[in-house]
Amino acid sequence: MRSLGLDVGDKRTGVAMSDPLGILATPLTVLVSKDEDALIDEILKLVEQHKVECIVVGLPRRLNGELGTQASKVTAFADKLSWRAKRSNVNQLDVQLWDERLSTKAAERLKTEAGGKGSKLRSRAKRGARNHSFSAKAEVDAIAAAFILQGFLDSHRPEQ
Repeated sequence: MRSLGLDVGDKRTGVAMSDPLGILATPLTVLVSKDEDALIDEILKLVEQHKVECIVVGLPRRLNGELGTQASKVTAFADKLSWRAKRSNVNQLDVQLWDERLSTKAAERLKTEAGGKGSKLRSRAKRGARNHSFSAKAEVDAIAAAFILQGFLDSHRPEQ
């Protein structure tokens, strides 16, 4: 089953996708979060294009586990996404919330390590490559979405 992971923010939403077997999550893209309805439309287009059956939305809990203001926004967004999917005849779509604590920090650390000496990310940035589809901060959002989705996939994998 193919799944989509979302790291929903006020400015950008990082998107990741699983492989068809639901084993590995990889960063896909970053969507600009200017208008909630337009953002949902873009997400539903990705769902149809890639035949996604599950969307995992990162739920930003505080370190002590409590839900804050951003968690309320994300929960309302996930509810609206689920409702719009059903209204758009994407009935098979399952929308799940998943604890995303520290996913952005882990993504930043991974990006920093990958940007070390001799890496493609660092050398492309130094040369001023213009083919970057999004900024370094946005890249972190897509990587964070992959961390969120990978955690979900790992927790649903049968014990071996």
